[in-house]
Order: sequence, then structure tokens, then C-alpha cells
Amino acid sequence: MEFVNPGFLYGLFALAIPVIIHLFNFRRFKKVYFTNVKFLSELKQQTQKQSRLRHLLVLLMRMLAIAALVIAFAQPYIPVSKSLINKSARNIVSVYIDNSFSMQAESNKGTLLDKAKMRALEIVNVYKNSDKFQLLTNDFEGKHQRLVSRDEFKNLLDEITISPSTRSLAELLSRQADMLSTENDGVKSIYLISDFQKNMMNDNLPQIDSSLNVFIIPIESVNTNNLYIDSCWFEAPVYQVNQQVKLFVRIKNSSDIDYEKIPVNLKIGGVQKAVASFDIKRGKEAEVELAYTNQNAGIQFGVLEINDYPISFDDTFFFSYYVSSVTNVLSINGNGDNVYLNSLFGNDSTFVFGNEEQGNLDYSSLASNSLIILNEADRISTGLGQEMKRFVINGGSLVVFPSGNIDIDNYKTFLTSLGTDFYTGLDTTATKVGFVDVENPLYSDVFDEIPENIDLPVVFKSYDITRNSRIMKETLMEMQNGNVFLSSYPVGAGKVYLFAVPLKPEFSTFPKHAIFVPTLYKIAISGYKESRNFYFIGSDNTIVINNVSLIGDNLYKIKLLNSGFEMIPDQRIIGSGLEIYPHNRIKVAGNYLLTYNDKPVKGLSFNYNRSESEMVFYNTDDISEILKDNGIDNFHIVKSGSVPFEQTVAEMSRGIRLWMWFVILGLLFLGVEVLLLRLWR
Repeated sequence: MEFVNPGFLYGLFALAIPVIIHLFNFRRFKKVYFTNVKFLSELKQQTQKQSRLRHLLVLLMRMLAIAALVIAFAQPYIPVSKSLINKSARNIVSVYIDNSFSMQAESNKGTLLDKAKMRALEIVNVYKNSDKFQLLTNDFEGKHQRLVSRDEFKNLLDEITISPSTRSLAELLSRQADMLSTENDGVKSIYLISDFQKNMMNDNLPQIDSSLNVFIIPIESVNTNNLYIDSCWFEAPVYQVNQQVKLFVRIKNSSDIDYEKIPVNLKIGGVQKAVASFDIKRGKEAEVELAYTNQNAGIQFGVLEINDYPISFDDTFFFSYYVSSVTNVLSINGNGDNVYLNSLFGNDSTFVFGNEEQGNLDYSSLASNSLIILNEADRISTGLGQEMKRFVINGGSLVVFPSGNIDIDNYKTFLTSLGTDFYTGLDTTATKVGFVDVENPLYSDVFDEIPENIDLPVVFKSYDITRNSRIMKETLMEMQNGNVFLSSYPVGAGKVYLFAVPLKPEFSTFPKHAIFVPTLYKIAISGYKESRNFYFIGSDNTIVINNVSLIGDNLYKIKLLNSGFEMIPDQRIIGSGLEIYPHNRIKVAGNYLLTYNDKPVKGLSFNYNRSESEMVFYNTDDISEILKDNGIDNFHIVKSGSVPFEQTVAEMSRGIRLWMWFVILGLLFLGVEVLLLRLWR
């Protein structure tokens, strides 16, 4: 046992006062006359023994009371093995407060963030005014990258709010250690106040200087149930006016309870479009289907909503997409127009169909099309081949119908440059299409029911197509002899569709077959390459805009709908496309509009990262094991218990304080003295 104020122990000399009083009994005796002294000697002997015993006990109680009070003023304590908070030296303290979305959960004292701020305040109150402090949150703000006084720390503490940013434990320890390394002297300590969600521990931890004290302070919630919208997607990749679409919503249940009949609401452009309800088991996920009709063309902004408490940041999901009023299709002909293509696209108001001869092309207008058909060209010029490659890489779709007399080597050069298979020669053996990939999105809604002996196109002659296993492709239609009839190849952001026959009756019955219309129609409407429907805040997002150019000083801007927020993101021209980098400047989830020269270009939707939605946390044993596995031994886990937290922190400085117990003992001894004097007569 040691003392904070050992000088008070000189007060133990006061123990001599009650001893002196008892040794020199200054009481005056009173004479009492007895008529009969027969029994006086025996009575006197008995009362003297009792009186002496009582006086000795009273003396002992007084001495113990004085000693207890003196020791209490000296503030005794049981020291810890290592001084963690040095009261005599200068202390440099870095305190991290987790202000991520998971800290919205309830604790026994408000939200977890409220409790964390209370803990931080109790920590700094243990230190001296002359000590220096750093306050750190997930935002890594500039004002938190310096050491401040205790009063300024408290002011910064009041400003902390919930943030969409998340940080790993490795990032936090590195930032705190770097800040403390700027100070040459003093006792340096790191405090980490968090719920220690499992997504924090995804990196190898850095090596920490052994002179640093690391304090782990877990904050536990009383309710870890959370229901949230994880993502959404459309059944079809293309959206048109008056077209019914199906939107699928994935909802996850990070709870230990089941939910029933939970409503999910869909709004497009602020107008409610659909409502559905779902049941979901604990720890599981559910998919909800919402069907509605696109009634307007242009950029569409959608919002999905559910109700869940108390963690609500992930109950809303934003998405956007573009509804096209018409689809531009261009046929580049080598030997004149094709009657079948004219009949399919020329009479449909949803398409703007054009025919151009290969020798009369305006290359600058190619990018305005969603689909380009190379129709029966004997040769592909070098200039056209380069433009087609650029068109596909930037997101367009290209269909290749060979002519009846192609230059094999020329086509090989062209198709090899695209990274696809190529033609090797003409096969005049008659056969039939024997396989259609009905599971492919191109045919997924074409057949209601597939008969056993389905009638497929007859092939009289066709071109052999190579089958390079190293090339990514999908075989959509295959002939009975094993040769490919139609295959698709992803190239850049677009696709190439390679047919083995031209659109001529002498080659196959495909142009007159029922499957011709849905095949070309689905290829055409999927030719519009829609970019992502949503992004997550905090991720390294890159937004790609194809076929654009910057004129003068005009720049692309991102605006938050129904708000005054506007920003100019980093932007870079890559070929004929544009890459936009919002970085971490977007902090609020919502629907945004990308504009150029104040004209709308596309919709952008940003959602809060769902990594905070999984309510799974590390316990103190897990944290201890992780730190030890990473070579960090100088840490201390401060567990919550019945003892006030401020007292726990103080005990880390001076050990277990005992002055209160000695005050209680002093009062107890005085109480015993009073009882002896009053009751023992």
C-alpha cells in the first residue's frame, strides 16, 4: 500500500492525545457516605475491573478512529504493477471515438455514441490541465490531426456526430501512433472507444512502439437487431417507355428474431409505384419482387424504404436509371439493304433504323447508336475496323452477319482485333440448329414452355467458327453437328454477336423463322449499355461516361437533388470516354444528377456502405487474441462493470484507492465509542 499524500501521516502523532487523556484522569471524585461498609470492598473491586476494561476499549476506539482519518487524508492506494497514467509527468493522450453508423444502436445510457463520448470525457478528466490530447473519429478531419488542451478537447467532443465513414483498426492505430510520435517526451497513451464491429478487423495491425499504452474500451449495445436493404437489381438491363419492369430487392436480417409482414415501399420520381411485404427469418435474407410500368422517358430516380429501429441509415436505398424513348440501330451494308432487317426495325416506332453503305459512312455519328449491324460485307476496311472496336469498347453492341463470299483473312484480322473467334471456311453440309441457350438473358422470356421436338432453323451452309477456350464467350445457338450458329463475346463495355450465316434464304431458314424476331429484337434493346444503378459511399467509385468531350472551360458537376449541394469531381478523358472520380467528397446518401454545362447527363445514386449493417461484434477475448497475434502486448482492456468508469480509469493511474474505506472505518470506530459510553454503565 502506498500514499498519495504521505505527509499527512505525521498526523498519527495525534494518537498520543487520547492516551494522555486516559493516563491522567482529571475527573474530580465525589465523597459518598455509607452507613454500612460491610460489602464495600467486594463491590469496589468488581466495578474497578469493569470500568478499566471500558476505558481501555474507548481508548482503543478513539485511537483507531484518529488513525483511520489520518490515513484517509493521506489517500492510500494499492499500486498497479505499471503506472499507466503518470500524474507527475507530462501525458500525451490520443482518444478515438467510433462514430460509425453501428454506434446508433442503443446502450443503457442513450446511443452507443453518447456513451462513448461520456467515456472520453471521464478519461480526460483524470488527466491534468497541462496534458495534451488528440481526438480522432472515422472522419479523419483536419481539426483532429493535432494536439489540443483538455478544454479544447471537450469542445471538439461536443461536435461529434454519426458519420458514414468507417475505418479499420490498422488505420486507426497507425494514425494515432504517427501523431504521438511527433512528441519527444511524456507518457503516451492510446484509447480506442468502439463497439468493435467485426468489419474493423480486416487488416494486419501495424507494429506499435512498446512505450505506448493502448487501452481498449468496448461499448456494448442492449439491442443488436437490424433489418436492412442490401441491394436491388432489374430483371432486364434495358428500360423503355410503357414497358413493365421487375425490380428485385435483397433484404437482410442481422437479428436474432424473425420478422413477418414487413412492408417495403418503392417510389419513382417521388411517386409511389409499388408496395410489397415480406417475411424473413433470423440471420437470413429475402428477395422481394416489385413490378411497375415506366411511364416517362429520361432519367428516373428511385427510392426503396423499410422501417426499422434504432439503426435506420440502411432502411433507405437509392437507385437511378435511364428510360429510352427510342433505340438507334444502324445497318452498315456491304451489298445493299436487307429486307428482313428493314421489316423488323423499319416498321417499329421504338427504333430509329438507318441503312448506310460501308463506303459512305460518317464515323462521327456511329457513337449515337446502341446497335450496329455489319451486314454482308465482303471485307472490313481498316478504318471501319478501328471504329467498330472503339464503338464496342465504349459500350455498344455489334452484330456481324458475313456475306456469302467473305475474305477469310480480312475477317480474321478484324475479329482477332476485337478478341473474338473468327471464321475459318465455308461448310456446305446441311444441318439444323439443335440447341438454344434458353437460360441466357437473351432468351429468358422468349419461351413460355419448350416442347421436346422444338422446331429450330434449318442450315443449308454456314461458316465454321473457331472455339478458342481462352476467349470469354457465350454460345447462344449451336447446330446439330456441333458448330456454332450464334455466339456473343464481351468486349470492353460492349458485346459482339457473331453469326455463322448471312441473312439469306439460301444459307438458312433463320431469317424466316419465328426465333429471328426475338433474337434481333433482344440484341437491339440490350444494346444500350446502362451504367451502374447505384454506388456506395466510401468505396473507390469510378463513373464512366462514354463518347463525350469537354469543350472550353465547361466541366461536369454532381448535384444532390432538392439540395444546394454541388461539387466538381475529378475528371479525366480516356479515349472518347470520360472517367469521373467523386473520391470521398460525397457524404450524404441520396439521388444525384450529373450535369454538363447545366444540362442533365445521367443520374447517380449513392448509398451508405452496408458494412456497418451486420451487427456482429468481437468480445474482449477475441480482441485480446487479435492484438496478441499481431505482436501488440502493451494493451489493456477496460471492461465495464459495477464500478464507475471514471474510478476504473483513475485506478489505472494510482491503483485501487482506499481512502473511502478508511473514512468508513473511522466513523465506525467513533460509533462503537458512542455505544460503549452510552450503553455500558
